[in-house]
Amino acid sequence: MPIFDDPFRTDRALHRGGCACGVHGSQAEHDLATSDSRFGRVVQGAVMRAMFPRDVERRSFLRGVGASTAMAAIAQFFPLGAATEAFAQGAGAIEKKSLKIGFIPITCATPIIMAAPMGFYQKHGLDVEVVKTAGWAVIRDKTLNKEYDAAHMLAPMPLAISLGVGSNPVPYSVPAIENINGQAITLSLKHKDNRDPRNWKGFKFAVPFDYSMHNYLLRYYLAEHGIDPDTDVQIRSVPPPEMVANLRADNIDGFLGPDPMNQRAVFDGVGFIHILSKNIWDGHPCCAFAASREFITTMPNTYAALLRAIVDATGFAHKAENRKEIAAAIAPTNYLNQPVTVIEQILTGTYADGLGKIERVPDRADFDPFPWESFAVWILTQMKRWGQIKADVDYAAVAKQVYLATDAQKAMQAAGLTPPTSTSKTFVVMGKTFDPAQPDAYLASFKIRKAG
Repeated sequence: MPIFDDPFRTDRALHRGGCACGVHGSQAEHDLATSDSRFGRVVQGAVMRAMFPRDVERRSFLRGVGASTAMAAIAQFFPLGAATEAFAQGAGAIEKKSLKIGFIPITCATPIIMAAPMGFYQKHGLDVEVVKTAGWAVIRDKTLNKEYDAAHMLAPMPLAISLGVGSNPVPYSVPAIENINGQAITLSLKHKDNRDPRNWKGFKFAVPFDYSMHNYLLRYYLAEHGIDPDTDVQIRSVPPPEMVANLRADNIDGFLGPDPMNQRAVFDGVGFIHILSKNIWDGHPCCAFAASREFITTMPNTYAALLRAIVDATGFAHKAENRKEIAAAIAPTNYLNQPVTVIEQILTGTYADGLGKIERVPDRADFDPFPWESFAVWILTQMKRWGQIKADVDYAAVAKQVYLATDAQKAMQAAGLTPPTSTSKTFVVMGKTFDPAQPDAYLASFKIRKAG
């Protein structure tokens, strides 16, 4: 069961250019309006329960006069509009309305990017400039230097930054995951008859960053097929916008990268999609909305509004019927700079694989904001496995400090979504169950890992 309940959608919305209710010009406008209505219903429900504590009395009253008449009558004595606005915006004034958020031009950043042209930041009282950035090290440095107020980051990056792995330690947080799934291993067309990973010794691969799910998933996949990623192949960091060019130039044999790079390699006729990352771990995190602890604590109302905007946009992006509208919004030059058809293939899951087939995988890319603490624990086991973390680590404590599941729960509820009640869960990676309560046992079970 998806966590995003969408009570406003009707099948009619699929057959016309407007929205589900027929009132708004687009489904985006409809969802923005109805999400405001969700705040109102929360307030109205609270007032009704206060006036009629007993369910039977409340239902009898509503049946007798009708919901609209009841609310109109109550509004004469109680300021429902003001209460709804206060609830939606949170307690306290926004400390800083004009913000800069850095992003890498990949579909993983869809909620962060689309929230600008589609009005989600503005809806929550913010004036946000989303800034296209060249690479992950630049994103990290500009955020640490406070040139950016918050950023689109790879899900492992705030863990690495907080622990001082690859940079000076600075407390960083993940209050929301941006996307789940949405990656692939793409190979050069010259390897179309060499699909068995056990035969890939000597290959040169690209990943976007050392501290990335792409790096850990590629290493996991290779190791499960008997290939030592440190000795049998070469893995280098390549900024996502440069991946297809490197594949075309024969500098690499393939990459595990974010989209739109995989689909663009197919579109340009230089590569094929070997395997989607969802077939390695279905539901894995990839990118995240990240902010420093300093930003969160010194500007709590700004942070709360920004998180609500991000979660709101993520809920909108989760809905399949919105994907083509989103593709058109984020394809332009100042965002992804890609043909709309490439973005549509990724977001709708109907795509060419580069080997002559049309695949239909609706959840090839998906969007779920909840930052499971168990995601962080798994990432930490892989950082430890490949020697990025040398010392002992308190997995659960670090996960709780960096992955702010409680904040996400509150923001999701405010957006009318239904968050999980737990902050951790088990999951399966290539047939192997991961129990976040047993990270050391999981780590010890791997035959191929960094020596020492």
